[in-house]
Amino acid sequence: MREILVQPLTREAFRPFGDVIEIDGADSFPINHGMCMRYHDLAKVETTGENARTLISLLRGKPYELPLRLEMVERHPFGSQAFVPLSQNPFLVVAAHEQPDGPGDPVAFLTKTGQGVNIHRNIWHGILTPLEGHSDFVVIDRGGDGINLQEHFYREPFLIR
Repeated sequence: MREILVQPLTREAFRPFGDVIEIDGADSFPINHGMCMRYHDLAKVETTGENARTLISLLRGKPYELPLRLEMVERHPFGSQAFVPLSQNPFLVVAAHEQPDGPGDPVAFLTKTGQGVNIHRNIWHGILTPLEGHSDFVVIDRGGDGINLQEHFYREPFLIR
């Protein structure tokens, strides 16, 4: 089984797959008479296709433990998918570049407190993988006509450490 070492989630490392949603380093300006800071335009929400609309949902995920066996990745051809944690627990983000015959070898990122992600449209990625406890998330993604989910099962699984 091939191994993947988890790396810290940074804007630079994750840029080929999507956006890191966090306050650190974000453009900001005061609103509400100076009583609130707006951290502006942190992610590009993408929706395409027939009757497309943006959805906001809540998810509650059960924790996984590392090392983790990865057999499958998925992608959404008609819209991006953002995950914003409502808890302090880290979560694992797995993504893979498109290759001529499907997704390439995955890359694994570990979030720190205050980080979320927006996975761009048509990017292969792992499922929601909270660590260290039950975790709630806001998910922003696409609703509408068409099948917006494709799955790929690797011939040989990966072990994420």
